[in-house]
Amino acid sequence: MKKIEMVDLKGQYEQIKDQVNQSVLNTIESTKFINGPQVKSFQAHLEQYLGVNHVIPCANGTDALQIALMGLGLKPGDEVITADFTFAATVEVISLLGLTPVLVDVDPKTFNIDLAAIEKAIGPKTKAIIPVHLFGQAADMEEILAFAEANDLFVVEDNAQSIGADYTFSDGSKKKTGALGHVGTTSFFPSKNLGAYGDGGAIFTNDDDLAHTIRGMVNHGMYIRYQHDVVGVNSRLDSIQAAILDIKLKYLDFYNESRKAAALKYNQRLADHPNLITPFRKGDCDSHVYHQYTLKVIDGDRDGLVKYLNENNIPCGVYYPIPLHLQKAYTSERYKAEDFEVTLQVVNEVISLPMHTELTDDQIDFMTTVIKRFLG
Repeated sequence: MKKIEMVDLKGQYEQIKDQVNQSVLNTIESTKFINGPQVKSFQAHLEQYLGVNHVIPCANGTDALQIALMGLGLKPGDEVITADFTFAATVEVISLLGLTPVLVDVDPKTFNIDLAAIEKAIGPKTKAIIPVHLFGQAADMEEILAFAEANDLFVVEDNAQSIGADYTFSDGSKKKTGALGHVGTTSFFPSKNLGAYGDGGAIFTNDDDLAHTIRGMVNHGMYIRYQHDVVGVNSRLDSIQAAILDIKLKYLDFYNESRKAAALKYNQRLADHPNLITPFRKGDCDSHVYHQYTLKVIDGDRDGLVKYLNENNIPCGVYYPIPLHLQKAYTSERYKAEDFEVTLQVVNEVISLPMHTELTDDQIDFMTTVIKRFLG
């Protein structure tokens, strides 16, 4: 059995090595390193894949979130509701723009933002909601979109972990996550389901006017060189990363199906253990692309299991050990422990196992055997 990796980027690269190498070499030889034809090609192909009118590539996923909020024209002091249980980038950009983050609790099954918590948190200054499609699973977007429309709120999707997931509406129709709200964002960090070989990100929207604004913002506010029409930033996806992503996009559905197959094998081997809750998923699994395979350890020693797995050369992660409302940078007197009952529980229960496209049956058998041996 080969060494188990949390994310096997080398193994994935080996499968597309010749295509990637040639594409990178072609880009270098073209010397069109910024906004070259590779960026335009990737942009067009991603628009087609997502079924969205506009994709605006940028430098990374955090920039994507910040620029999306900038494009909406929110003012300092406006409130933005988002989930307490997620990576800090989501709340980070809200704060950087002088907006007020309002953190709320999550659903105990999906770990995604809870609509009841949103309803409780809305106030006269609320202008937007940022649902995070966490660990690869779509948030309850139909309910969130309806609530947002009724209350005249923007919806900004943080799709950094869930590109390729489908959301199924009650009428049976489907749309890709990231293409559901007023604007969506994603990250192409190397470990993502669609990952570059460096940093990268993108913003998605069907709003022509918003897309125009954002296209200027990512390039110093310029539409014509040296004419700055809006306040912008320097945030562009370089041509080499775009060339790599354009190749990997062709394999994204295959990568996601491979993750789903690995998750099913994990589930089959762990589902019957009384101290484990395997990842919840809806329906036919289209809504979950398993950026992470995250278990809950119930009435057990989660931290002891982490230590035991590491001792057996099995990498794992705890995403995330500290809620955002308890992080020094984001504490506030308005936050009360009783408003975060689910988050405060799951931070002590969750553990994420290796999840990538190159996992083998013998690796999964070994890992699940070790887990069950520790838990008894």
